[in-house]
Amino acid sequence: MAVMPHKNVDRALELALSMDVPFWPQLPLVSYYEDMYVQASEHFPGIVLDMDKRTLRFSMDKFMNEFEETMAHFHEPEYFDISDTYSVVYKRFLSMDLSGRPAIRGQLEGPISFGLYVVDQDDRPILFNDTIRPFMLEFMAKRANVQLNRLKKRNPNAFMYMDEPGLQFIFSAMAGYTDVAARADMEWFFSMIERPRGVHLCGNPDWDFLLGLDIDILSLDIHTNGEVFVCYAASIRDFLERGGTLVWGIVPTNFEPFEKDNIDSLQKRLEEAWRSLQESGIDLELLVSRSMLSPATCCLVNPDGDKTVEKAFEMVQNLSSMLREQYNLL
Repeated sequence: MAVMPHKNVDRALELALSMDVPFWPQLPLVSYYEDMYVQASEHFPGIVLDMDKRTLRFSMDKFMNEFEETMAHFHEPEYFDISDTYSVVYKRFLSMDLSGRPAIRGQLEGPISFGLYVVDQDDRPILFNDTIRPFMLEFMAKRANVQLNRLKKRNPNAFMYMDEPGLQFIFSAMAGYTDVAARADMEWFFSMIERPRGVHLCGNPDWDFLLGLDIDILSLDIHTNGEVFVCYAASIRDFLERGGTLVWGIVPTNFEPFEKDNIDSLQKRLEEAWRSLQESGIDLELLVSRSMLSPATCCLVNPDGDKTVEKAFEMVQNLSSMLREQYNLL
């Protein structure tokens, strides 16, 4: 949940740093370069970026013209990092002393979502292109590793999310790309990424598929999808027992649901999910010890601007403190 509605860069960074595990914010209302898909596209050959129209597309002809230049830089880590143009806070975040935090976090748009979002000259998602897709997977893996290594220099417990909202769509009828192909691609993709490696998404995919991937951290919107997620207890147990961590997105950032909830109702909702999993045979102590809390989703369109998001961040901190005390995690 790094996408934030703030137009004040300093305030956004201050809020991100207020969390136990801070992160560098993505601020698309400051600049289109801050859009999560645009950030991931930097130096990707064939990209057609129109800043005035705020569009991101792909041209096969442009890809062919730029491919040789990209390959000439393919073993240069700095080529795959995020430049000042594409993020106003990334390098500021990395310049800070973050060594005393329990961990820090980064993020990058995942290849499945990127490949579904970016379409070519024929309006076909580049994910369906058997020539482009393998290159895209390797390109994004390089980007993830470069960022993770930079974060680890600031804090040895650093980790990253691959933001993958598109994973929920691959299980629908999609010509040219199946869940079997997606599994093979994702397994290969994660095999190229250093640990710890995680996935964040706000949607509702096939949780067996996602929990079965070789990842260390899974972040999800439990506020919306909790009743469905707990039905996958066997896969959740396997994920936890092999060392996985679940990040429970429990506090809504959208104005209306936030106003309807309070810290007590959110705690009740979360603990009901935990009790359901305990009744399905998952050890509660193991579950709680491998859990983190977060806002449920990003939100850019609240009528009160950034105020609800700021309240949600504060509520996450307060709820975390209550639960740590209740479950003797202090």
